[in-house]
Amino acid sequence: MRFIYSIIIIALSLTSCKKYEGCTDSAAINYDAAANRDNGSCKYVGVNYPYELEIPTQFSQLLPAPNIPENNPLTDAGVLLGRKLFYDPILSGNNTQSCASCHKQSNGFTDNGFQFSTGIDLLQGDRNAMPIFNMVWNYEDTYFWDGRAAGVESQAYGPVTNPIEMHETWSNAVAKLQADEEYPSMFNTAFGTEIIDSSLVTMAIAQFERTIISGDSRFDQYMRGEISLTPSEFAGYSVFMDEAGGDCFHCHGDINNPLWTDNIYHNNALDATFSDLGLGAVTGNAADNGKFKTPSLRNLSYTAPYMHDGRFATLDDVINHYAVGLQNSATVDPLMKNVLSGGNQLNPQDRIDLKAFLLSLNDANFITNPDYQAP
Repeated sequence: MRFIYSIIIIALSLTSCKKYEGCTDSAAINYDAAANRDNGSCKYVGVNYPYELEIPTQFSQLLPAPNIPENNPLTDAGVLLGRKLFYDPILSGNNTQSCASCHKQSNGFTDNGFQFSTGIDLLQGDRNAMPIFNMVWNYEDTYFWDGRAAGVESQAYGPVTNPIEMHETWSNAVAKLQADEEYPSMFNTAFGTEIIDSSLVTMAIAQFERTIISGDSRFDQYMRGEISLTPSEFAGYSVFMDEAGGDCFHCHGDINNPLWTDNIYHNNALDATFSDLGLGAVTGNAADNGKFKTPSLRNLSYTAPYMHDGRFATLDDVINHYAVGLQNSATVDPLMKNVLSGGNQLNPQDRIDLKAFLLSLNDANFITNPDYQAP
């Protein structure tokens, strides 16, 4: 009996001596009362720390390093400030509309299923709101359907003054931020100055947008060896990769490109004539007419409708376009090899399987991730 008591005492002693690492400074904002050994992780109010991106395993294995400009590194304070600005209607002319008004997390940061977004003056645009995720791996670093914005900062700048969107002047927006009780100190922590300007505003928003990452779909989980795909999902990937089948991989990539986009511009045979010149209106080059940015195939269940003008209400409509709806034009992409026959002529089962694969790229955790919600 005495032997048993001795064993218990030894076990309790070993448990009590077990080292648990964390921040042991009670003055720190991340103090951990359970920690008995400091690991150097303590953070303090008023100090700006580098932000650590949570990069999905397959991204770190298959993609180059994130594309973060040297003059706007990610920091905890910068990302927090950008997140607050992203959700704050203070940037709009009548204080009713924020970036998040047209880029809702539950819809993959698109506009709630609307074909076109409506601005503060109830005017509609003529482009479908693009999703926001995985921008930090856009090495082309151009944005919008027509590529008119060079850099995430530039992408964040335009909507504030656009008369059919937030319809504000930057001078007014900055004045409102400067008069706010919280923003000057937040800018000071993030950028070392309480003097706010449009450049710092867009730098903060860009920091937040670069942290928005989607990389935990069923297909990602399959690639990590965590689950198996259904037979239909497997068959759909084969259709996706088959040049005599769906032939989707040239623009949208394969298992070696977890972005599922090439982030460049193509004329994908939507129209024989163009009411919207797309990239051509930006470059002035007629050879670019009708070209639009390749969207990612992630989160398609949340980001309808589809294409630059939201013309396709469902994913079935998209698949049918490539099967039987291609339109020839002078600038149609050479990758649209079946344009003269109207499409790839996928049979009904192939279309079902292709859709099953595409839906395996939905990331349900992404649309509920608290890190991307309003602060």
